[in-house]
Parts: sequence; C-alpha cells; structure tokens
Amino acid sequence: MKKIICAAILIIGFLSNSKAQIKKKDIVAKTPTNQLAKGKILYAKHCVVCHQADGGGVMGLNPPLIKTDYVLGDQKRLINIILKGLDKEIEIDGETYANPMPGLSHLSDQEVADVLSYIRNNFGNKASIISPAQVKVIRASKTK
Repeated sequence: MKKIICAAILIIGFLSNSKAQIKKKDIVAKTPTNQLAKGKILYAKHCVVCHQADGGGVMGLNPPLIKTDYVLGDQKRLINIILKGLDKEIEIDGETYANPMPGLSHLSDQEVADVLSYIRNNFGNKASIISPAQVKVIRASKTK
C-alpha cells in the first residue's frame, strides 16, 4: 500500500512540474524581449542589405527606418509594406526614395510581427509592439 501511495505522489509531482515548465516556456516565448531578439535576426536576414545595420537606409534609394512616420506611425500601413512591398516613390523628411521594396509575404505572421517590432524599438525608435494577430488581420484583408 505504501508503494502505491509513494508512486501516486511521484506521478502527481511529475505531472504538476511538467505543466509548470510548459507554462513557463509559453511565457518566455511571448515576451517582447524574445520577440525583439528574433526580430533582430530577421532584420539581419531580410532588411539590412537595403536599410543598413544602423537603419539609416541609402540616400535616394532605400528609406531610413530611424524615427520616421512610416515606422512609428500607422501600423497597418507598415504591415502592408512588409507583406505586399512598395513599388512607388516615397517621400520621407523631404527626401525621395525610389528603390522598389519586394513584399515579404512568405514570412509568417509571427515573423512579420517580430521584425517590425524590432524596427519600431531600435535605431532610436520607441513604439508599441506589433502582434501576430494584427498581422493576420491585415494579411487577410484585401485593402492596402
């Protein structure tokens, strides 16, 4: 009888510890710090060539990401630019940029949220985090 009780206590302890670890992992995966770290990796892979390591862009070609309305302003517009690209000239702070940006619609909603949150919170920027749910809604909509 003592063996059965001991075994039951061990099983209950193991199960409750496993659930606690799963919850802890879920919390860590959803923290802004983790999202920004993943965004930094995505930025290096997909954005740095055009927008540069410092987010300064290239004069006349690729716009800067530093404290511009395009980065800090309308989240829907920013998400659309990542998903659908931008093939028209854009004026930022009196400068015109003409290099087309390809869409990155192959990125998951989480990846888009990560890279945009990284951009919106680096290069001197300080703005709200973008969630995968926001990206999902914009991706599903037919309008720009």
